[in-house]
Amino acid sequence: MKLYYVYILKCSDGLTYTGVTNNLSRRFEEHQKGLNRNCFTFKRRPLELIFHQEFNEINQAIYFEKKIKNWSAKKKLALANKEYDMLQILAECRNATHSDYKPKAIKVSTALDLTKNYKL
Repeated sequence: MKLYYVYILKCSDGLTYTGVTNNLSRRFEEHQKGLNRNCFTFKRRPLELIFHQEFNEINQAIYFEKKIKNWSAKKKLALANKEYDMLQILAECRNATHSDYKPKAIKVSTALDLTKNYKL
């Protein structure tokens, strides 16, 4: 059975790189040696492999890679460090200027609300 890996590299400048491969040791070595001058990691060596997850299906690996590629560096580091509570906290939208921020409306009652159904 062929295996696929989603991996996260931490670059020397603190940035992260997320990728997918079917041979983790070979791919890490390619990154580390700088075989591709156009690769994101080329000028950011040395690199550290901080996370990898194994998959049986390439479609699952690609789905997971695309999902975490858009995560913040803090969220990726929390995943790599197995800080699942922090991962949950970072996943919640806490910024009022964010497009997904939709505060729940709450009904506020006043003393006048109680008099609406009464005729004076």
